Amino acid sequence: MKNLLASCLLALCAQAAWSQAPAAPPPAGGTPDGIAFDIPYGAPVGLETAKRLVAAVEAEAARRHWKLQIALVDTHGELVHFSRMDGAQLGSVTVAQRKARTAARYRRDTRLFYNAFESGHPFLATLDPTLVASPGGLPLIDGGKLIGAIGCSGGTGDQDAAACKVAADLLK
Repeated sequence: MKNLLASCLLALCAQAAWSQAPAAPPPAGGTPDGIAFDIPYGAPVGLETAKRLVAAVEAEAARRHWKLQIALVDTHGELVHFSRMDGAQLGSVTVAQRKARTAARYRRDTRLFYNAFESGHPFLATLDPTLVASPGGLPLIDGGKLIGAIGCSGGTGDQDAAACKVAADLLK
């Protein structure tokens, strides 16, 4: 009797599961035709240009009494030039380099990753273990092409970003 009751119950459950309509797939919802941040790659930034850009950032930071670590990388995110201002916090050495690397490799302002995390998209942390989601990393665009990126750390995110903007603006 137990076996008959169990078989009937199993058949009833299976019929209910099969009779349910499958869920409709979610709509595509405005998928763009182009790719965001599709900035073409140019020739990587050279050392003399990197030194000039970092010097401009140092001057702005000194004028504002900010003590920053400043990293400038090529299109691959590899370090070209680095400056550690006197008194800048040591923990910011790696952060500045990773901000610059993130901006170069993803061809976008690191503030966008910060905004994505803040708006509830933590999946970004799974993209790259060295990704930095903090303001202060900017791609460097010259003649419409990516030549590298700059990252600053040691101040607030807004201070870091403002310092980096000085270098980015020199290329416009």
